[in-house]
Amino acid sequence: MVSMDITGRQRVDWVDAAKGMCIIMVVMMHSTLGVEIAAGREGFMHQLVAFARPFRMPDFFLISGLFLGLVIDRPWRRYIDLKVIHFAYFYILWLTIQFAFKAPGIAAEAGWGGALQAYLIAYIQPFGTLWFIYLLPVFFLFTRLVKALPVWLVFAWAAVMEALPLHFGSVLLDEFFNRYVYFFAGYAFATHVFAFAAWVRRRPGVFLAFCSVWAVVNGLLVFMPAPQAASAWLQPALANSGATGGYSELPIISLLLGIAGAMFIVGAAALLSLLRPMQWLTWLGEHSIVVYLAFFLPMAVTRVILLKTQVVTDIGLIALLVTLAGVCGPAVLYGLVKWSGYGRFLFERPGWARIEKPVAKSKPADVPAE
Repeated sequence: MVSMDITGRQRVDWVDAAKGMCIIMVVMMHSTLGVEIAAGREGFMHQLVAFARPFRMPDFFLISGLFLGLVIDRPWRRYIDLKVIHFAYFYILWLTIQFAFKAPGIAAEAGWGGALQAYLIAYIQPFGTLWFIYLLPVFFLFTRLVKALPVWLVFAWAAVMEALPLHFGSVLLDEFFNRYVYFFAGYAFATHVFAFAAWVRRRPGVFLAFCSVWAVVNGLLVFMPAPQAASAWLQPALANSGATGGYSELPIISLLLGIAGAMFIVGAAALLSLLRPMQWLTWLGEHSIVVYLAFFLPMAVTRVILLKTQVVTDIGLIALLVTLAGVCGPAVLYGLVKWSGYGRFLFERPGWARIEKPVAKSKPADVPAE
């Protein structure tokens, strides 16, 4: 995903570092829960996944909205090309790739007609790990349509929608109402987010003190069971699963924890990006779409191998190793694609999939475009 500074001229290191942290948490969640479901028991990684649940996707969406203000007023044709067709291309491509691996298993249970039906339904009901790619164009379009409305009105409406325990049975609708407030906050309050990151770099001690308090509060609210009387108001378990039934899933609390956790990620990224040994994290965030699109295969293969061979028996350690494979596997694949020159279409949108040609640059981009 391409990120530029506030003038649109270059990448912002801490934004990439924040994306890197986000993608690691996403892979960790899918890897850990997949291992635990297959093994029928939990490991130590389960607690980390639960702790991150209030802010894992909110911070990803908030960061995704940060640079929207730079392009939201572009002509509709250019905007649709950048923010809709781009993601549609990657969704269709990687949906098809995933089905190539999963279709035999689906066909064994429902026949090849059932497999075809499942593939077609995925164009209406976002499929598996790809729901984030499916939802982003919807957010981009909706924000363009409401940009003339007062910011406070849209934010208040989105906050109310997040608070309500809505469950339509549609991933698109459920995730839209549960996540849009964070995306809009990234877009509408981008200058404040950048100012906060700059403040953290000037006052790291104060920020670290905030982190210690935040971590305790977040942990207590995640793992402390909510009263039975409030169960109807718990946030439904959406594509982002791993719910604990704690106070963190109650209205208002979930929104506050989502924003606080997103600010933790922003601040931590602002500091980590200053450290040379952490440049790998910045690189990972710079190529976060590569990891998001391709992590499913190394994750699944590693999980099957480790569980079947029982070389490692600790479930938490297996989940950790599967997470590492899910993060590193796509990076290796991307390196092979760049080295060989074959398969660039996997991560870079080709010319035929554009309705507007990209602006000529002095050298080819080394990063898949967002």
